[in-house]
Amino acid sequence: MGVEQRAGRLGVGTIGAGRVGPVLAAALGGAGHALTGISAVSAESRERAEVILPGVPVLPVTDIVERSELVLLAVPDDELAALVAGLAAAGAWQPGQLVLHTSARFGVDVLAPARAQGVIPLAAHPAMVFSGTTLDLARLAGTWFAVTAPAPVLPIAQALVVEMGGEPHVVDESDRAAYAEAVDTAVSFSTAIVDQATGLLSSIKVERPGRVLAPLVRSAVEAALARTGASTIDPALNGADSDFPFPDAELP
Repeated sequence: MGVEQRAGRLGVGTIGAGRVGPVLAAALGGAGHALTGISAVSAESRERAEVILPGVPVLPVTDIVERSELVLLAVPDDELAALVAGLAAAGAWQPGQLVLHTSARFGVDVLAPARAQGVIPLAAHPAMVFSGTTLDLARLAGTWFAVTAPAPVLPIAQALVVEMGGEPHVVDESDRAAYAEAVDTAVSFSTAIVDQATGLLSSIKVERPGRVLAPLVRSAVEAALARTGASTIDPALNGADSDFPFPDAELP
């Protein structure tokens, strides 16, 4: 089956109802794909799935794989390899099935057990901090996705990213670890700095310190990005609303 045919309407099943899976599933649904189901274990994840994907059934993992032409794996990094291998051991994967994971750390090698059973392996990580709400759908527009896939099927991964509103950028299998480290560094340090600054302001009885820090942090990040030629706004706006990667909801 050709790339153009595979880029048509697909039955999409999502494994993982954390902050990322439901949002990406909703984006694919908005692009015209049929959502076959989502797995959700905790009460919180079930509620999230219900809010973001109303009417989409919550199903066991094996049922999702059986019903879907595209399986979206949105699970923590340390669970991904075991999940793929476990489904392979159960003979769940189907030849010709698209399997796309969202981990920053891994390329397609982690999908080797599924690939051995004939699936088409794809990796696409959105470089964005998710709030796990419908607000993330708008934030996906223009978001950088790190895409890794075998050359013959790379256009499929790129097309799916575009359908989700993102911008696909190819990252080689051998470079995924460095990419993941860069992402983790940016998020961890930014979060730690905001937490520390918030704590200091709270200690001197500043009310709602997040509101104090939000424009400051945004403008500081924009200034740093401008030095790399990657600022998301016109510097003349001097810190006005931008595509700052940390949602306001995460600031106290």
